[in-house]
Order: sequence, then C-alpha cells, then structure tokens
Amino acid sequence: MNQMGRRRFNQSVLGLSAALTLPTSTRAKPSGTLTARVGLARLVPEGYPETQIWGYDGRVPGPVLRVVRGERLSLRFVNQLPQASSVHWHGIRIDNAMDGVIGLTQQAVEPGASFDIDFVAPDAGTYWYHSHNRSWEQVARGLYGALIVTEPDGAPEVDLDEPLLIDDWRLADDAQIATGFGSLHDAAHAGRIGNWITVNGDPAWSREVARLARLRLRVVNAANARIVTIGMRGFEGWVVALDGMPLDQPAPIEELDLAPAQRADLILDVVADVGDEAILTSLERDGGFVLCGFPVRGQARSERRPPPAPLPANDVPAIADPAGARAVELRMEGGAMGGLHGAMMDGRMLDMRALASAGKVWAFNGTAGMEGTPLVDVVRGEVVKITIINDTAWPHAMHLHGHHFRQVPVQGPPGPLRDTLLVNRRETTSIAFVADNPGKWLLHCHMLEHAAAGMMTWLRVT
Repeated sequence: MNQMGRRRFNQSVLGLSAALTLPTSTRAKPSGTLTARVGLARLVPEGYPETQIWGYDGRVPGPVLRVVRGERLSLRFVNQLPQASSVHWHGIRIDNAMDGVIGLTQQAVEPGASFDIDFVAPDAGTYWYHSHNRSWEQVARGLYGALIVTEPDGAPEVDLDEPLLIDDWRLADDAQIATGFGSLHDAAHAGRIGNWITVNGDPAWSREVARLARLRLRVVNAANARIVTIGMRGFEGWVVALDGMPLDQPAPIEELDLAPAQRADLILDVVADVGDEAILTSLERDGGFVLCGFPVRGQARSERRPPPAPLPANDVPAIADPAGARAVELRMEGGAMGGLHGAMMDGRMLDMRALASAGKVWAFNGTAGMEGTPLVDVVRGEVVKITIINDTAWPHAMHLHGHHFRQVPVQGPPGPLRDTLLVNRRETTSIAFVADNPGKWLLHCHMLEHAAAGMMTWLRVT
C-alpha cells in the first residue's frame, strides 16, 4: 500500500489543501492499569478495513498519561498479547528496576502476566513509553504512547497543549501490517521504513485553532527507523525543549530534524489567515506532504503575544569539565554498503558475514549484541565522556537510558541536554554526562532493527 491519497505539496501550493476536522487524540489520567492487547485502528481512510494493531489499552497511540513533576506514577502493566512484553519509559530518569529492559533490568512479562510499575517523575517534559521486548516488531505494531510530565509552576500560557506522535507503518494492500519483521535486509540498511504515515494514529489528523492562538505541540518521532524533517506553514514559533529538557533559550524554528525516539516541544503562534490552514509538513526530496492540519476558525486575540520565556529548568546535574571525564570509545561497525565484507577492529578483521548468518550485521567495538561485560563501569557521580565513531554508511540514533547527556563538539560549548542523538554516517562526536543514576543502563541505536542486529551495549553505575 502506498500513501497516494496523502496531501502532497510543493512551494507553489503549500497550505492550499483542505483539512478534515477529526477527533483529537485521547487523553487519560493514569487509571491504575495499562493493558497491552490486540485492537483495531482506523489507520487508513474509509473504504479499507481497519488495521489490526497491538496497543496499550487496545489503541494506538496508547493513552496519554499526564502527571505533574514530582508525582508518583503507579500502574499495573497487564500483558494480553501472544508474546512476552515490557514497558520502557523513554527519557525518564527513574529507578533502574522500572526501566523495562528485558534481561538487564527485569524479566519479561509473559502472556497473561502482569508487572507493577511505580516511580516518581523527576523531570517535567515530553516523554513516551513503548515496548522493550522484540521492540522492532512490537513498536511497529503500535505499542507506544505519550507520557507528559507537566511543570508545577512556570509553564507557558498556551491555548492548546497537544502531543503529536508521528509514526510510519508498513502496510500491505489489505491495510494490514506487513510481516517480515526482523528482515536482515532492513537491519543491514536504514531499518524498517514504512509506507504510510500517521499522527496520533490518524492519517489526516487535524485540530481547529484560532488566528494568533499560541500552541504547545509536543512532537514525538515514534517510528522504528524513519528520520523525520518537520517543516511548517502558517506558524511562527520556537523550539523550547528537546527530549524533554528545556533549552536555555527558546530557538526560532523553520524546520527540525527528529530521529527515531527524539522529541521536541514547540511553542507556535498561528499566523495563517482566518479561513486558511496552518500545517506541519514532512519535508522530502520530492517536496513532501502534510503531516497534520490546523484549520483557522476565528480570532484568538488582536495581536501576537511576546516571545515565550525559557521553560523552568529540570534538576539535571551540571557537567564538570569534560576534559577530566572518564573517557570511553564506542566504534560502530558493519551494515550494508561498506561493512558486510568485514571491518577492522583492534588490528583484526571483524567477519560481518559470519555475524549475518546469526542475524547480526552491526557491532560496537567488535562485539555484536549484548555481552556480560559493560562498556564501562563507573562510580556514581563520575563524569563520563563517550566518543562515538560511526564507521558505517548509515546514520544511527543513539539512546542512553536513565540519563541525559550533552553533545561535546571539538570546539564551542556543549549542546543541549538530550537522551537520543543522531550520529550521521562517517561522523565522530562525543557525549558527556554525570552518571548520577545507579544501575545497569542500556546504550543502543534506536533504529530498532539496528539494535536487534547488534547495536546494543550497556554501562553500570554503582
């Protein structure tokens, strides 16, 4: 199935297409139970059947969970799927036992079993939750949702606060999710890229707004492997947070790259005329298409509000001089178009073809997949600097569990706090963080097929 009916655009017709007014994403406060089960979703227009998905509470996305910073989230996760599963709370600096990584922080939750989730949300921001067992299949089937941790005070005054979860689905002609999970071809290339895009589970999501309304849009890239470049028309505004963490100063936005698992909080003013439509777009080589629309109905105010102030900072420990940090090297190897014939590591040839026969086509420091020895053992409070060398022909979205880090350039100040960093092909970069959260923490590529095919390691904080 190809998304031929999706509204496309070019520079001459941007913003001229009409939008459907459709239901907004479901909001729900934590109910005490979160159930993973099979469900049906209207991912495609009428005329096609509904798509069978796996979803939290049987829908996609799962319920939007909202708590205030410092509040406790207590849920019982119930697994009614035909596979074992778990829930990972992506970006939340929580207790290690709640991180949801099978084989590292907890046992798998078997079909019919349950697991009690209980943690305090220490940081305000936009986060999400998703399966962390066979995630290359279970996330692709719809097992994800938004977790919004609101500021107890100092939140920006907005007319709409909305999470937008972008996903791509690989659908067959009958509108059902295509099989072929774990394909070695996908794993060795860009990952499982879909042919159908939704926002909040809807191919034509929209919301009516008023001219000069101010919106807070919490954008999450929930795709397995697709890097999304977001553009806009009829909006002017700022990025105020990345991966849940506030920027020191709001940054004006025209377009934004989001790798899988990355998030961005946008404060946008609607500047499109009444009767027109403001849109978010996915920018592509051939022009792109509309992700979601905001038909403009009426006037919110007579003039624009002043630029927003920075969001209240979260209590993340400051990084001491990275020059004195514990230095670690992480070299990415393997993959198609430059790695399958072998890669050199420590003066020896890494036989990627032999690894491929075992379903592994990627390696970190010559090791494909998890092993019993961590990448690094550190004492709580140490500053860690990991130099990441992407010696492959593909970009990788590196995600560190349990911590936020800053990218450390060769020159200039460190970058903003993040939990997921896009490392481009043949790029070398470094990240630094204070290892203040004890436990065993995963470090992996969030192109989920890459992780399953070898791009996973871990570190231990004691």
